[in-house]
Amino acid sequence: MKAIQVTFDEALLARLDRHALVRERSRSAVLREAASAFLKRKEAEEIDRKYREGYADACGLDRELGEWAAQAVWPEE
Repeated sequence: MKAIQVTFDEALLARLDRHALVRERSRSAVLREAASAFLKRKEAEEIDRKYREGYADACGLDRELGEWAAQAVWPEE
C-alpha cells in the first residue's frame, strides 16, 4: 500500500475519530472502505447513464420503425 496525506476539517476529523468502527479498526481502513464505496457508486452511476442513453436511442429507433410499420402492406389471408 502507498501512504498518502489527506487534509480534513478538524470538526469532521473529530466526528470520524468518535466513531466506534474507526476506534476498532483504524482511520486508514475506514477511509479505504469509504473510497471503495465512492468508486463503486460512481461506476454504478456510469452504467445507469449508459443504459439510459441506450434506451433513449432504442426509443428513437422504435419511432422510426413505427413509421415504417404504418406504411407496410400486409397480405390478406
